[in-house]
Amino acid sequence: MAKKSKKEKKDLQEDLKESANKIWLAGLGALAAAEDEGSKMFRGLVERGEAFESRGKETLEGVKEDVEGSVDKAKSDVGSVFDRIESRVDEAVGTSLRRFGVPTRDEIATLTRRVEELTTHVERLAVATAAEAPAAKKTTTRRTAAKKPAAKKPAASKSTADTSADK
Repeated sequence: MAKKSKKEKKDLQEDLKESANKIWLAGLGALAAAEDEGSKMFRGLVERGEAFESRGKETLEGVKEDVEGSVDKAKSDVGSVFDRIESRVDEAVGTSLRRFGVPTRDEIATLTRRVEELTTHVERLAVATAAEAPAAKKTTTRRTAAKKPAAKKPAASKSTADTSADK
């Protein structure tokens, strides 16, 4: 039995060597396949990543456009609300000013224009009056002298008159 067992041992060793060699070769084959497939897989992953990125950019652009549209609408809405509030405040202030008798801007502008027209008219009259003034002064001086009443003498008091009559 000893011989058999030696032979069995030898066969067993041979089988083990052969199995180890096959495992080694399978590992090398797997490495070669991984290298080949890895390159193919890497290229495939790059292509898929590019496709995903472009879809993501398209989606991002769509979202960006939606957000910009929403922002523009919100700005418009806020602007119209602000305009309505401003209009109401203007009306309330105007009503209050009218109650207190404060003139409006248009009324002040009309008054300013009228004052300017009157000022211009007064200046023209002043120039015309100044041109006529020397002739008027000569006439006025003569009339004044003719019309002047004579100066009144103070009347003597009765007591002084009575006293001189008694003497």
